[in-house]
Parts: sequence; C-alpha cells; structure tokens
Amino acid sequence: MHTTVGIVGAGPAGLLLARLLHRAGIDCVVLESRDRAYVERRQRAGILEQPTVDALREAGAAQGLDARGLVHDGIELRWGRRSHRIDFPSLTGGRRVWVYAQTEVVKDLVALQLDDGPPLVFEATVTSVEGADTDRPVVRYTHRGREERLDCAYVVGCDGFHGVTRAAIPESARGTYDRVYPYSWLGIMADVPPSCDELIYAHSPRGFALHSMRSPEVSRLYLQVPGGTDPADWSDTRIWDELDARFAVDGDWELRRGPITAKSVLPMRSSVTEPMRYGRVLLAGDAAHIVPPTGAKGLNLAVADVVVLARALERLHTTGSADLLDAYSATCLRRVWRAEHFSSFMTTTLHTAPDRSGFDTRLQHAQLDRIADSPHAAAELAQNYAGLPLP
Repeated sequence: MHTTVGIVGAGPAGLLLARLLHRAGIDCVVLESRDRAYVERRQRAGILEQPTVDALREAGAAQGLDARGLVHDGIELRWGRRSHRIDFPSLTGGRRVWVYAQTEVVKDLVALQLDDGPPLVFEATVTSVEGADTDRPVVRYTHRGREERLDCAYVVGCDGFHGVTRAAIPESARGTYDRVYPYSWLGIMADVPPSCDELIYAHSPRGFALHSMRSPEVSRLYLQVPGGTDPADWSDTRIWDELDARFAVDGDWELRRGPITAKSVLPMRSSVTEPMRYGRVLLAGDAAHIVPPTGAKGLNLAVADVVVLARALERLHTTGSADLLDAYSATCLRRVWRAEHFSSFMTTTLHTAPDRSGFDTRLQHAQLDRIADSPHAAAELAQNYAGLPLP
C-alpha cells in the first residue's frame, strides 16, 4: 500500500491529523494496533482549550462537542479553607474551556473518518518504521495475521511514548528530558452529579485533590497518593472521607457522594523528546512529550502539534514550499516547553511533596495568595490554562 502520509496511532492526534489532511486533499492512512471498541473507551483527558475547540470546529468535527460539551468560564482554587475563582473570559479576552471527554472526541473523529475519510485500519500492529532518512520511509505492520508494508512520503508517529515511531529516530539524533514526580493520582468516576459548576483545584496539608466532571450526572475526582499505590487499598468510604477533608472550605459547600464506578492510579511525569522531526519521520502528541495532568495540557498539546503539522503539509502540497515543515519541530517545541513550565508550576504549587518543609508550604501559600491578589498573576494562569494562541 502507498500513501503520502502514514499515521501511526488512532488517538485524537492521529485522527485529527487525518481529518485535516483529508480536507486539504492530501492522502493518508491511519494504522492503529487496537480494535475500535478499545480505542473508543480509553479514558483520558476531559478539558479542551479554546484553540482545541476552534481546531475541531474548523475540521468539521465539533458536532458532538457543541451538543454535549460543558462550557466553563473558570476554575476554583482552594487552600487554607479559603477559595478563589479565576474568571477566564475577563482575563483572556474571551477565551474559555470545555469539558468534553477524550473518549467522545475520539468517537466523533472515528465516525467521521469511517464515513468519508481516508483509510483507518484497526488491529494493525506496527512492528517498525524504516528509512526515516530516505525520501520513501516504510511502515511495516501485521494485520489479520499477515505482514504488510505501507510506503509513505512522510510518517507521523501519534503512537505515544512507548510507540514504535520514536525508535525510528536514532538515539544519537534525539534527546529526552524527563522529570518523575514522587506522587500519583488516584482517579475515580462516580455516578453522582458534580458538587461544583467548575473544576476545583485544592491544595491541602493532606495532599492535592481535584473535582472535575464528565457530564451533569457523572463526577470525576482525583486524590494525590504515593507512587505505587494500589487502588484496591482505598475503600469507597475512605476515598470520599479523604476528598471531604481536602476540599474543606469555610462556608456551606458540601461534597456529594455516590457510587464509585471506576478507580485507577495515574503516575505523574514530564517528558520531552527533541527534535520532533528526523528526516521524513515526525512525532506528535505523547510520542514527543508528556505533561502531568494538573495543567490539562496533554490532549491540547497533541492537537496543537497536528494543527501546525497539517498546515505545513498543506503548504508543501499546494506551493511546494517546505519552510513550515522544516520549522515544525522548533515551532511546536516552543509551545511544548511553555506547557511543560505551566504544568510543572501547577503541579508543584498544588501538591504536597513527601519531603516538604514548613518553608515549602509557606511558599506555596504565598504563590496562591499572589494569584488571588494580583490580576497579573491570575491573568497568566488563565491565559495558559485556557490555551495560548496557535502559531
């Protein structure tokens, strides 16, 4: 099989890139190792920045988002039994965020692609990407028990940190920068209406907590826990009691409790691989960078990558100019490191480190007080959270 762009991975990055290329008249093929059911139920991020929403709308992929997404105009910070709301539109020139689960984004994009888009091959296990430094790289994969090959002009790896595509870039040509945080998140889904209208980020001596939601009927909540925690060690009652303690605030607010339907532990890490291009192989999304979820940047960074890449490939296709494609890695990495900085700031400000001192805690409180008291500090948080403009 031959194509112009071979895309490895049918997550939101790969699927949106395929959609954008299809609308630009550029042929592509998407290879996904899992089956459709698995892809459509992978639980991931649920916060979409303004630029991400704009990109989905531009791609004609926002019908579900506009019908079922929850518009949020801010977040609430809690510490020391006090609370402070950050109003996004007033601090960002009108930008806001949407709560719309990644599973729903993927379902919408899969349906569009199967209806009128380029080939999407499920259960296609990529075994190698060869010839990255040639003008015709090859993707080798197995499908229905047969070994296949896909000849491409370009290969885009949207297959995550542990995917095959990163290995196509020689170790001597890439560098990876990592930080592993000394705590994880215990996340739950609960069949109970959210106790808040917008997300609550809580700093507490007992550890961080986050109140989010998936719908008006389903709550999504997180607790900071030690790395290596087994979710089976946390009973439902223990979880709700701990959430109650960490969200404690002066006033009449009450945490609603309900049946917990899912529990999982999410490790916290940051990672950036540079460059994001080697020859005819390009990386996007988690294949190139990982952020801790505190800043809600993972899915949004992936979307930014493929929007930049689609524009570069369209320019090459229509004008013959490779200038944007040659600048792809540098263009994306500027935004990536801004997002890494913001995610690290949110993580270290709100979490309670195992080796913390009283001095560290006072610094965290001073930073939170500054956000509450300074319009400039609040605006910087709001602008980063709601999404920096795409280049």
